[in-house]
Amino acid sequence: MQNLMVKTGETYRVATPAEVAEVAGHYVREELNLERPILNQPTEVVDHLQKIYAGRDHETFAVLFLNFRHQLLEVVEMFRGTIASSSVYTREVVKECLWRGASAVILAHNHPSGLALPSTADERVTAFLQQALALIEVKVLDHFIIGRDCFYSFAENGLI
Repeated sequence: MQNLMVKTGETYRVATPAEVAEVAGHYVREELNLERPILNQPTEVVDHLQKIYAGRDHETFAVLFLNFRHQLLEVVEMFRGTIASSSVYTREVVKECLWRGASAVILAHNHPSGLALPSTADERVTAFLQQALALIEVKVLDHFIIGRDCFYSFAENGLI
């Protein structure tokens, strides 16, 4: 097996396994996303998210990364929580947006209780992420809360 070489200044060195994995991951994601869906309708997003998150016994916070035409780049489960909450780290969301070259995002998380009503904490996290992502010119299009048989859209309810 050949070593992948990386140029540093005027010399070359063997790439670290982490560098190889990062480059390989980027190319795999590009190959898997050749036909990227355009997400314009909330129902398109919710149908997909409910299949994945409704009925889970723990809270999961996901980010849908979109390009400038609102085509899906990737869906990433960013944070996993308990039955009642999930910690969301703004720095990590910003870092992932920059790494993927996202122009917009859709935020989503589930409520294991089955109810899809936003808490004060949900509203605070959404506002904080909007402010932070605006600094790097990434627009938050919506934040969905996924319940058992229902959902809540921050955009449709005037909170975004």
